[in-house]
Amino acid sequence: MKPATLEFVKQRFSEYYRRSRISVPPGLEQREWGFIFLDPDPQKTAMRRHMAFGTRGEVTEYLRTLVPAHTFYSAAYYASPAASTMSEKGWTGADLIFDLDADHLMRGPYDRMLARVKEETEKLLAMLTGELGFHRKDVSLVFSGGRGYHIHVRDLAVRGWGSQERRELVDYVCGTGLDPRAVLGQGTPGAAGWRGRYMRAVREYLMWLGGPGREEAMAHLTSYEGVGKEGAARLMEDLDRVTSSLDSGDPGPLLQHRAFRTITAAGTGKLTDLVRAQAALADEPVTTDTKRLIRLPTSLHGGSGFRVTPLDLTDLADFDPLVDAVVFGDRKVRVDLSAKVTMPLLGSSHTLAKGPATVPEALAVFLCCRGIAEIAGEGRG
Repeated sequence: MKPATLEFVKQRFSEYYRRSRISVPPGLEQREWGFIFLDPDPQKTAMRRHMAFGTRGEVTEYLRTLVPAHTFYSAAYYASPAASTMSEKGWTGADLIFDLDADHLMRGPYDRMLARVKEETEKLLAMLTGELGFHRKDVSLVFSGGRGYHIHVRDLAVRGWGSQERRELVDYVCGTGLDPRAVLGQGTPGAAGWRGRYMRAVREYLMWLGGPGREEAMAHLTSYEGVGKEGAARLMEDLDRVTSSLDSGDPGPLLQHRAFRTITAAGTGKLTDLVRAQAALADEPVTTDTKRLIRLPTSLHGGSGFRVTPLDLTDLADFDPLVDAVVFGDRKVRVDLSAKVTMPLLGSSHTLAKGPATVPEALAVFLCCRGIAEIAGEGRG
């Protein structure tokens, strides 16, 4: 980032922090804080952490004075959060955190990635509140400001959980380590929880096998080590019977096929993809880390210039981050783009060629924060 671009972004961030009310997490005085600052030298962008604040005013003053690019606080609660080593902090518990990031789901245009990760977020919220028994008042939802969402669970019953307990929960929502015999044992496609989800994935898989592409299906089955042509052919010939039995809640005929058992044990391929589509694909390391730093809601994301936006659970369906998380306006700014860009923002679609262009300030901030553009001088268009 060139000096002029750095100054432009810093001024815009400073303006935002001067006029905005910054939220702080519950248990503020027990949280560790960390910051990454705007700097033209990438070698100087290491996080400054092991800090603590006692009041909202102290946090606000720090942001307005130093204008960080990224602001984080600990999911954990500590007796001495400002201690310089983790062992000295005195861990007393941690919120349960889920991170859903579009980067882990797909590659493509930014707006499509945001739409895709919203689907996973909706699935996870449904599991947490409708299936796992967490009360909605203990669940907070935040758009990360980048490519996804954070879910904070502040139920006292889970605050003391260690990494293993948290791992078991994230494995559940991600559908990791499912035993087909156990999951299919008493399920039907309409069953609740993973019994129904797994059943639907298996049924869709069987329907795909029985589709018009028999040669493709045979090639798929025999691609698994341990599945020969005879075993694959037997499963193909028995599809109607095993599907009917499955629909009536009897997985026995299907599980008797060695080919099917081999495929489920492999953990790759078409069936695995269908099972993953039923899961809520949260980032496992974030949930299991009991000392994780997470972005502060109402701060700005230094990689986009968007607001880290807290949401009511009922607002997610209508939330559009390319409108609702944008805090800058349409004042015209001259930039120089390093590549062609096409993206929607604030309700308008922008298609820009490589080279100089005049764009709304909100888009200029985004492009500069993403490293796609540099400031080429400002002017009104």
